Amino acid sequence: MKFSYKFSNLLGTVYRKGDLLFTPDGNSVISCVGNRISLFDLRNNRSNTLPIESRYNYVTLDLSPNGCTLIAINEEGEAHMISLISQTIVHRYRFKGKCRAVRFSPDGKHFAVCKDNNAFVFKAPGPFSGEYNAFVMERVFHGAYDETTCLDWSFDSKLLAIGSKDMATKIYPLEKCKNFRIYSLGNHTDGIVGCFFEKDTYDIITVARNGQTCVWECTIDPSDLHPLDDIVPSKKKKTTEEDEEDDIDITKSLEKSQAETEEALKKMDINDIETGSKEPNKLFYKRVAKHYLSDEVRKDQKDAILTSAAYNKASKILVTGFSSGAFVIHEAPDMNLIHSLSISDQKISSVALNHTGDWIALGCSGIGQLLVWEWQSETYVMKQQGHANNMSCVAYSGDGQLLATGGHDGKVKLWNIGSGFCFVTFSEHSSAITAISFSGNKKFVVSASLDGTVRAYDVIRYRNFKTFTSPRPVQISCVAVDGSGEFVAAGGQDVFEIYLWSIKTGRLLEIVSGHEGPVAGLAFSPSMTNTTLASVSWDKTLRIWDAIEKGSAHETIELIADGVNVTFNPNGLEVAVATLDGQISVFNVKTATQVVAIEGRNDLGSGRSESDLITAKKNLEAKSFTTLCYSADGEYLLAGGQSKNVCIYNVKEALLVKKFEITQNRSMDAVDDFINRRKLTEFGNLALIEEREEREGGNVMLKLPGVRKGDMSSRSIKPEVRVLSLQFSPTGQQWAAATTEGLLIYSLNTGLVFDPWDLQIGITPMAVKQALKEEDYLNALTMAIKINESSLIQEVMEMIPVKDVQLIVSSLQEQFIERLLLIIASGLDSSRHLEYYLYWIQHTLTIHGPKISGQKSMPALLALEKCLVRRYEQISKLCDYNKYSLQYITMLGKVQSEKQANDIKMADESDTDSDSMEAHGEIENVTTLEDL
Repeated sequence: MKFSYKFSNLLGTVYRKGDLLFTPDGNSVISCVGNRISLFDLRNNRSNTLPIESRYNYVTLDLSPNGCTLIAINEEGEAHMISLISQTIVHRYRFKGKCRAVRFSPDGKHFAVCKDNNAFVFKAPGPFSGEYNAFVMERVFHGAYDETTCLDWSFDSKLLAIGSKDMATKIYPLEKCKNFRIYSLGNHTDGIVGCFFEKDTYDIITVARNGQTCVWECTIDPSDLHPLDDIVPSKKKKTTEEDEEDDIDITKSLEKSQAETEEALKKMDINDIETGSKEPNKLFYKRVAKHYLSDEVRKDQKDAILTSAAYNKASKILVTGFSSGAFVIHEAPDMNLIHSLSISDQKISSVALNHTGDWIALGCSGIGQLLVWEWQSETYVMKQQGHANNMSCVAYSGDGQLLATGGHDGKVKLWNIGSGFCFVTFSEHSSAITAISFSGNKKFVVSASLDGTVRAYDVIRYRNFKTFTSPRPVQISCVAVDGSGEFVAAGGQDVFEIYLWSIKTGRLLEIVSGHEGPVAGLAFSPSMTNTTLASVSWDKTLRIWDAIEKGSAHETIELIADGVNVTFNPNGLEVAVATLDGQISVFNVKTATQVVAIEGRNDLGSGRSESDLITAKKNLEAKSFTTLCYSADGEYLLAGGQSKNVCIYNVKEALLVKKFEITQNRSMDAVDDFINRRKLTEFGNLALIEEREEREGGNVMLKLPGVRKGDMSSRSIKPEVRVLSLQFSPTGQQWAAATTEGLLIYSLNTGLVFDPWDLQIGITPMAVKQALKEEDYLNALTMAIKINESSLIQEVMEMIPVKDVQLIVSSLQEQFIERLLLIIASGLDSSRHLEYYLYWIQHTLTIHGPKISGQKSMPALLALEKCLVRRYEQISKLCDYNKYSLQYITMLGKVQSEKQANDIKMADESDTDSDSMEAHGEIENVTTLEDL
């Protein structure tokens, strides 16, 4: 139960390819991230990845109008109906082909799917449709002559518009109608990208790949569309007598004079003659306008192709994205230009608008960028981008709140664990990042790169404040920071030396030589006072240095194979080494003797790539662990490498405790151990044959020998699954893995695990509540901790009066303190009783502080520090906001009071002036009378 880690979040990758969606409230964005789905809460600034996984990458999404049901379809046409309430897959359905679009009807009763040149309409399960069986097909439309690309429903869910690559848009009725069967809208010269019905009408807007946009007006109102309720019954066979009677009646009825016929024709309308007097007006469309939206973009980019479009029916805002990275905002139906902006030089793969039309979500699959733009204020609501290439390394901060990642694109990114967002990116390196490390005080992070530099970044001020270089150019392969944060060491890949710098002065203190091969790994002792440095190399040696005091003097330990990685135990007494033969060896630092040997090659596992000519079992002989990490308490090892598996080993017993499979995404290579026999022929694997690829210009490219035209950097093979770096959180509650999929976070789900310890027969939840009634708080808290249920412990703690907390804490045994600190940390993070839990923390640390300073209690203390820092940041922001708000209100009050005082003063002065004027007038009058 200690290792019941479950997938909790996916960082480092925000968008791969496929559709983007806004939730009905418009506050969250749903994005396809490979074979997973992420939700980005824009109001609360949080990201969450659903705990579901597909066998292939998701490409098509849509959400029901009530926001509860999500339909996601992957590359192979497997559809998943996902409940966002329980976050589970409710039903699966295989379309056996690529699906390009899926849309729910506005009433929530149906959803339509585009596949090949067909469109399938299914009944949506739920109370609206009265259908509770998933994927019940109702209609199929076969009108398109090429692949269908997009679809849209009318506001009343009666009509369905389907766009296709055949440059036409077909309009179908969901139910048979008297005055409408099917209608085709042409007039385009390229494939249709989007078709959108207007609000409360059947008018429609169609958008093509070359930027042509047509506005179509319907000839009838929605109320004039009459469903065909009654089906005309077939005529029954009549007897001879009935036939004779009918013949007589028909003959009589046809005997009319010419005058009566002419009079009847005059009374009939022309429309009645064409359509019949009883038939209603038929549905027709006429083109009102035709616009060319790409003219604004093609002034700078001549080859820009329209790749995506979205339309908001309420605000009549049309947003189109282009292959040049530009997006244009128009106001329909006149297509007045509002904005024309560019976000990158990569094509915009998907566009989405929220329900009010204020926020625009844009996704670029080429660079993995996702941003939300508020076009009215011209500001970013969210702008996130993962590493353009694979991540190469990952590191936790000392309190477990931050994650630093380095990638092959030369960028260093800092991620917030709580929100899941990247809040700063450093791009000073000019080559791939090979290693990254946090300082012990979490004030700065150090990164090493193949460009020959080691850079230190200030986490508080977000700047590169130190750059360390070697006397001669060298590719840095590994880096380490000592426990005090004063020294940084780096190992060379092409020059077999270790360089030691001072963080404060930036000077090169020592060049340590002795290795005869590339330095593969470095690790400083975690102790604040000990500066022991361990290094492994391809020369099959592990060397223990004290470079600061003794220089190049070291102790050499011979290894069986080439060293790949090295890591220190948190207690500083042991060091673990991964070698190229798949083994993990643990050595005592002081005695230089081997303590444990773990044979892990068979645990690593290996998939078979499509280009491999040998089996997966034979391929496993060349695989090894490439990354190691100790758990927070130092009792377990986390290991990963050139495989999809991550293993946790017990160090003392040298046993495999648990194995995690990080992905089952078959859109990547080397996931399965066997190749499908259908792909194997006498000429080789069919998967290695390059398919014809359609470019933005519409031409089809087939790579031929000797042809150099085209993008030579484009990937023609699938990436292989790799675990590039592993790191355990200092709190012990989670661990992170930098993989080909992204940065995977696995956390302990303590709420669903019953893991009691020292449990006895009389210890039950009922006994705990009975003890609370009797006010036996110490016994109740002891029994609750033994049951080990977080909610029960928190309930007992909150029932204890404040005046009894100090006595209860002093009476608790030492074995309960560590668990109590973890419960206080979780309660502090979720409860509103902040001062009450601070009271518990104060007495616990005051009374039991000297006893809980050991290595085993460090995860609990770090978890407590993490929660305290987080609550401090929240409260400080609130206090600052209130402080400045009060200052503004007081200043505004002073200004208003001064203004009122000035007004009163001015009024008094005006009254005084008027009195003096009147007195002066009387004097003048008197003087005038005297003169008279």
